[in-house]
Amino acid sequence: MHESVPEFEMPTEEQVHLAAETFRLLADPTRIKVLWALLQGESSVACLADLAGAAPTAVSQHLAKLRLAGLVKGRREGTFVYYSAANDHVRGLLAQALFHADHIDRDIPALHSGAKPHHPAAR
Repeated sequence: MHESVPEFEMPTEEQVHLAAETFRLLADPTRIKVLWALLQGESSVACLADLAGAAPTAVSQHLAKLRLAGLVKGRREGTFVYYSAANDHVRGLLAQALFHADHIDRDIPALHSGAKPHHPAAR
């Protein structure tokens, strides 16, 4: 059947594996909160822990995994490290996931109205 679809393409095995790994890393509420906060601007572990409602040690572990996956980057200033989202792809991933969450038909009122989430990072 797919042979009849013009220009039908499947992703490579490597692309599928890397995409699945990215989604696996994003499948954690604390990581989503941390990434969303980082889309607003650079931040420290202590600030991110406060925003995510998690212990700083837990946030540090999440950041280490996200950094290895290329989703966040760090900038050292003396003894402190300030983190930021790695690029606009992270913004797109989270904005789409949150947009989808707002539009799932589960009889739950949408958190945001309109075509896009009203968060500055979604724009």
